[in-house]
Amino acid sequence: MPKAELHVHLDGSLRPATMIDLARTAKVALPPGDPDMLRQWMLVSDARNLEDYLARFEYTIALLQTPDAIERVAYEMVADGAADGLRYLEVRYCPDLSTRQGLSMDDAIAAEWRGLQRGEREFGVVARIINCTLRHFDPQRSIAIAEHSVRMRDHGVVGFDLAGPEAGHPPALHREAFDLAARGGLGLTVHAGEAAGWESIGEAIHSCRAARIGHGTRLFENPELLRYVRDRGICLEINITSNIQTRVVRAAADHPVRRYYLDGLAVTLCTDSWLMSGVDLTDEYLTAHDALGFSCAELESMALTAFEHAFLPWPERAALLARARADLASLP
Repeated sequence: MPKAELHVHLDGSLRPATMIDLARTAKVALPPGDPDMLRQWMLVSDARNLEDYLARFEYTIALLQTPDAIERVAYEMVADGAADGLRYLEVRYCPDLSTRQGLSMDDAIAAEWRGLQRGEREFGVVARIINCTLRHFDPQRSIAIAEHSVRMRDHGVVGFDLAGPEAGHPPALHREAFDLAARGGLGLTVHAGEAAGWESIGEAIHSCRAARIGHGTRLFENPELLRYVRDRGICLEINITSNIQTRVVRAAADHPVRRYYLDGLAVTLCTDSWLMSGVDLTDEYLTAHDALGFSCAELESMALTAFEHAFLPWPERAALLARARADLASLP
């Protein structure tokens, strides 16, 4: 099935063998073992909350401090996405995290774009960049990231996002950065309704102009806001496995995505992090089928929703959507 991935993090999707190579070059200490052992160690199966889940990222961010490392990881993500049947891929990352050893944000973005372009040429997967700021950053730092994001639109940047720990860090603090990104023509998405409740979703929409919501798991807590999201076609980027890992839901069968779909919301399935969550997008579709009773036709509908809500210019989006529809129609 042709698929589009709208919510996956660069620093959460490194190949374990690549981590070992990069760590050797950068002289960064990793837990001992071979790639399979490292894969198991990086899989977040012991988190008590979102903050515990995010702690693993320190190991990968330390490896993304040079242009060569960033380009390699971006390229390999496109290769891995192609193997999973992806036709479109939006990779999100905070370029400010790669400035610890003197690399500029623009150079980090340019390196990511080189990797994505090389992957697109070789594997045919259209790949673009969503730049993140983080909730615990000073708002001025978020503004700087937004400025770099707008400036680098010709290097594949199509969106701007707010990620990081939700508790105690309301989206409204970063309103000015989102205003700047909106004026610069970027698509806007915000992580919300995961660790924090429905209020964070409302703030993401009303204060940060979010056209998509990352997770949105706790939207059901406010039926009025749920109807608002439905009526305005705001897309929910659903991450079932990640939500289990961060204890937002107890099990896949408890996830509210089935209710959201039946209530007419625009929902699509995503992975969050291929490494930390130990899944690819096909796995998430199978989980939705097996645990939540989604039919094949419903899964195809959610796949098309992802293409419809991509942060591409409409002519490019329409072409990908038409191709996906034709390919779905030809499936046995």
